[in-house]
Amino acid sequence: MKHIPSKTYLTEDEIPKQWYNIQADLPTPIDAPLNGLTHAPAGPPDLTPIFPMELILQEVSQERYIDIPQAVREMYATFRPSPLCRAYQLEKALGTPAHIYYKYEGNNPSGSHKLNSALPQAYYNKAAGMKALSTETGAGQWGTALATACSMFGLDLTVYMVKVSYEQKPYRKSIMQTFGAKVIASPSATTDAGRQMLKEHPESNGSLAMAISEAVEVAAKRDDTNYALGSVLNHVALHQTIIGQEALLQFEKIDEYPDTVIACCGGGSNFAGIAFPFMRERLKEGKKTQFIGVEPAACPSLTKGKFEYDFGDNSGFTPLLKMYTLGHEFAPSGIHAGGLRYHGMSPLVSRLMADGLMEARAVKQREVFEAAVLFAKAEFILPAPESAHAIKVAIDEALRCKETGEEKVILFNLSGHGYFDLSAYEDYNSGKMVDVELAQSDLNKGFDTIPKM
Repeated sequence: MKHIPSKTYLTEDEIPKQWYNIQADLPTPIDAPLNGLTHAPAGPPDLTPIFPMELILQEVSQERYIDIPQAVREMYATFRPSPLCRAYQLEKALGTPAHIYYKYEGNNPSGSHKLNSALPQAYYNKAAGMKALSTETGAGQWGTALATACSMFGLDLTVYMVKVSYEQKPYRKSIMQTFGAKVIASPSATTDAGRQMLKEHPESNGSLAMAISEAVEVAAKRDDTNYALGSVLNHVALHQTIIGQEALLQFEKIDEYPDTVIACCGGGSNFAGIAFPFMRERLKEGKKTQFIGVEPAACPSLTKGKFEYDFGDNSGFTPLLKMYTLGHEFAPSGIHAGGLRYHGMSPLVSRLMADGLMEARAVKQREVFEAAVLFAKAEFILPAPESAHAIKVAIDEALRCKETGEEKVILFNLSGHGYFDLSAYEDYNSGKMVDVELAQSDLNKGFDTIPKM
């Protein structure tokens, strides 16, 4: 029997030189974004007030591969390639014949996969002459990544952090501030959108949609400031495909190939990063890989949302995107997986879901942390709450193999560590953590805000 190492590495020379653009291979093209007021197709004039032209071009490109700038590749080399890990100890703990692998994205200054897009976004904005960026963050991984990238490229940064996460995760805030970012709890009194939200909901925990509204408002009002988004949009998904492209090469080195690819789904960048390059192999080469997106039962856009045009933010500043959505005014509960508390899903991921090329599963908070603790004890890495959603379903699939005797190869994206999420683990360990049951009335309230087209 061949020996497969616990970790498969690549050299710096093997870092991909291009990102993969799944738009070139989609059986059904995604629907064009629309102007929020006129409902006409949105073009560059709708986006240039907040994005540099290079990112706008990436957003609409149909080219299969897009070159990674040399300056970005040099920055990538400080933490990439990331290892492909065989979870031997987890397999042993489960007693499964399955081969479980994870791509570990936590070995970088931000502690998550988010730096893969933060670096090129900072690079393109600097090249366009911007002095500053504004953004939102949920659990803090994206804000941390962009603070790191802006520090590297000499840009100022203002981060609107969802209030519940601002309070739950103080050390994420500290890291952002260490890298020079200004961090504001959202909703805040610093923007018109924030003041309106506080007037209507003074005790609001906040949401990613609310924080996006504040960050977009800041960028739109200043000529020297652009907006940067950590998920959802096509160019963000594009940048993250470096994860899956590395994994393809790593599997080739050990002569294995995944039967199942799993990632958590909040806005879609996590899933896109690991899954899109393997999806290309299914679409173009006929591979039979199964793809599973995992979301929290408290914010189930893929499993309970509607595939409709909706705004990406709470106040309707953004263009309308065709996506699975719970309604842009949907206010999710304060679960610990802050990065998954978003009402909508990437149009690219939504298209794959609508076409039946992937499936989605919604899981509850306590079972997610049960899986996270099992993984931590077996593999000696404390996973981020978001990543633990993927771990939960990977364990489910491995246990199914135990029942059937199948030696399936399972790959999931361990997109970050959880060492700044210890308040979540403290809640779980103390028995204080609760599961949130999403009431149909709350869903209906969210659906009522979806624009009538």
